[in-house]
Amino acid sequence: MASGLDVPWEMVWGPDNNIWFTEQGGTVSKLNPATGQRKILLKIPDVYRRRSMGLLGMALHPDFKKSPYVFLDYTYLQGEAVRSRVVRYTYQRDTLTSPVILLDDIPGANGHNGSRVVISPDGKLMMTTGDLNVGKNAQDKNSINGKILRMNLDGSVPADNPIPGSRVWSWGHRNAQGLVWGPNGNLYSSEHGDASNDELNLIGKSNNYGWPTVEGYCDRPEEKNFCATTQVTEPLIAWTPVIAPAGIEFYNGAAIPEWRNAILLTTLKTQTLRVLKLNSGGTAVVKEEIYLDKAYGRLRDVVVSPAGDIYVSTSNKDWNPAEGFPKPTDDRIIRLYRIKKGETITKAPTQITAPATQATASAAPLALPDLVIPGKIVYDQYCVSCHKSDGLGVAETFPPLQGAEQVGDKNALIKIMLNGLSGPVKVKGVEYNQQMPAFAFLSDKEIADVLTYVRYQFGDKASGIATVEVTKARGASKK
Repeated sequence: MASGLDVPWEMVWGPDNNIWFTEQGGTVSKLNPATGQRKILLKIPDVYRRRSMGLLGMALHPDFKKSPYVFLDYTYLQGEAVRSRVVRYTYQRDTLTSPVILLDDIPGANGHNGSRVVISPDGKLMMTTGDLNVGKNAQDKNSINGKILRMNLDGSVPADNPIPGSRVWSWGHRNAQGLVWGPNGNLYSSEHGDASNDELNLIGKSNNYGWPTVEGYCDRPEEKNFCATTQVTEPLIAWTPVIAPAGIEFYNGAAIPEWRNAILLTTLKTQTLRVLKLNSGGTAVVKEEIYLDKAYGRLRDVVVSPAGDIYVSTSNKDWNPAEGFPKPTDDRIIRLYRIKKGETITKAPTQITAPATQATASAAPLALPDLVIPGKIVYDQYCVSCHKSDGLGVAETFPPLQGAEQVGDKNALIKIMLNGLSGPVKVKGVEYNQQMPAFAFLSDKEIADVLTYVRYQFGDKASGIATVEVTKARGASKK
């Protein structure tokens, strides 16, 4: 459909039957799905693009012929501080002009910026904001971070918002990156969990979604205590291990009737398109189906044409690509549609791998001993997206495990797994400053298994960690 793009973050079906999309580096374009022709409409010079920051959300005015407005959200630098703003542009002769800032100086960070925007049936601009890696922001109603915001199309505060003078509509969010209205008037949001419990939520006025105390459902003791005194809205569905949910769309098309009344959800970590069938009222997920499993890499967004065809965008040139990506054709917008009876599909040629030379053959990974295989399974579920299968991490973002001094310290490793890690830390002489979540929800055996694997694989086959060592450390941390 389209290739060679730079992280197409948001896609919207335009009134001209083109796909309008943003690219993280600061470009807005539209794509003719019939011809594949692309037209660049705008390049924003002051976009600050790093990690998950850049040009992100976009919405088009519902009465575009009368009010040809395009609403964009992007990050920029104010001195050394990251900020976000919402800007309205006017579409004229295949160009976006006359920018008007509607909301400015939104606190930003190198992660957890949210930034999905949609327009509600009653003509309000809805926007997600992340908690900036500061969990308490989500419960602070005086902060606009960790929220879903609602504002008039001129940026002002609607009179019927739940908090007078505030754009806050709902709170208790960590980092919602999907937002869509269903035909039944329901607003749905996909949200990144920490180390567990990614969520799909049904959004309501004044609702509290629990973060940072509640992750997913109110099922742990501390969550039950919080939910006993605070009305918390639990998700429609939650995922552990996490899937890294991104853009969502409501499917009600005739082209694929089996998928009608469903949320289409793209995922980054698991690299899938998920079809979440809803009940008749749209208030519960009754079935989940998984498609495109690792076929195209990380998937960022999805949009549906009036005919019911589905278009997904990849996110393989972003800051944390999956193994084997990006491909030469990345990033892409890909069309999914029902094959007509008698239609012939030309299969793309299979990539041919050159025969292994003696040097490459000798570099093949050795079989793991049985003792560390259970730990590799846990590692692949919870650790590989940041620290990678080779243990080298992501430069300037996630520290390596391979040869790291911390891997040699059993007690330090166990403590990090149970309590997480925040603030600056030096690994192999390089300083990193990213938050690592706690994995205390894993069993003592799972933690022992994964650390045994890490020490064997990345710590020069260091000795393993016994379950009893984790149990002892967990008990000590509770005193």
